[in-house]
Amino acid sequence: MPVFIWEGTTAAGKKVKGELEAKTSKAVFNALKSQKINPVVSKIREKGKGLDMEIKMPGGGGGRVKSKDIVIFTRQFATMIDSGLPIVQSLSILSKQTDNKALRKVINSVKETVESGGTLAEGMATHPKVFDELYVNMVAAGESSGALDAIFERLSIHMEKVIKLNREVKTAMIYPGVVVGTAVVVTSVLLIFVIPTFAEMFSEFGQALPLPTQIVINISNFMVDNLWIISGIIVTFGSLFFRFIKTDRGKEVIHPLLLKAPIFGSLVKKVCVARFARTLGTMITSGVPLLESLSICSKTAGNKVVEREILKARVGISEGKSIVEPLMDSVVFPTMVTQMIAVGEQTGALDKMLGKIADFYEDEVDTAVGGLKQLIEPVIILVLGIVVGSIIVAMYLPIFKLGSVVG
Repeated sequence: MPVFIWEGTTAAGKKVKGELEAKTSKAVFNALKSQKINPVVSKIREKGKGLDMEIKMPGGGGGRVKSKDIVIFTRQFATMIDSGLPIVQSLSILSKQTDNKALRKVINSVKETVESGGTLAEGMATHPKVFDELYVNMVAAGESSGALDAIFERLSIHMEKVIKLNREVKTAMIYPGVVVGTAVVVTSVLLIFVIPTFAEMFSEFGQALPLPTQIVINISNFMVDNLWIISGIIVTFGSLFFRFIKTDRGKEVIHPLLLKAPIFGSLVKKVCVARFARTLGTMITSGVPLLESLSICSKTAGNKVVEREILKARVGISEGKSIVEPLMDSVVFPTMVTQMIAVGEQTGALDKMLGKIADFYEDEVDTAVGGLKQLIEPVIILVLGIVVGSIIVAMYLPIFKLGSVVG
């Protein structure tokens, strides 16, 4: 009998994992449920398979699977199922239509699982890098309810909204980074290549240089003499920093600071609220249990502080409390959001209310990103003008002084 590796959470939200002998992954799922453990479907895999296959797949398949590819696949799958085509036939057609070799391998693997008697969700769960927990759980809910076409339609809409939101966030972060990078490069070029020429010319004057000019020349000399050391330090610290922020410890340090950061903090909060509301609303509408939905939402929150708040709400619900009570004390979720969620709970329309919250905050993110670009651009141009202008003035001061002496 095969051995399956599994991961899940207890009713209190504690992460647990282990191994279990069973005939199929579905049997593992049912066994864990009977032990009051909420298993993560995408993390149940046969030992020596599943994840190993997924790691090897991109190297031999010709590229990775992009979010855009998954959206197209999902929309086409929804159309085919709605037209009455069997799942296996739909997968066969989709594997032939896709241009992405990596995705083609994944689709064929899922098709083989279904043909051998497994469920569609089980087949997708063996490829967690392509089909995440949200995707797999929604497909499982769709198979149970017999509404796969509607589930795939919701999934495609959800993914399109998430991609749009992520694009806005990247724009907000990349734009100032590019402008600041340009300013640093321009300043470095002046100090390394231009200033030494002026310094050589000034050395022939035989007179003491003005203090601002001497300071700029000293900085230039230091950079030229230690260029490789400075470059090495920047690259080393940059590499270590980016590695650090990807670790759990790094996220624990950086994520609270992001929420408190001036200007950017407000944008981060709006993004987190929009992502939470969109994901939770989509999963509840699709029939995924609330506790399981919150567990998945916490992992897609994108911020450790928000993740803890969501898990706190999950624990509260498992103890019989309302979802709103823990969120009311949160530093992330505004009063308007908690009030709307409370109304949604009381009226039995929580999914619709979450959709309205997501729509509102996605619009807020659009507006905030536009305002941020308008605010940052003049500030950066001003700073760049002051820095470059100061260097130029410092370099011309000796020339002005020499002109006044000659005059």
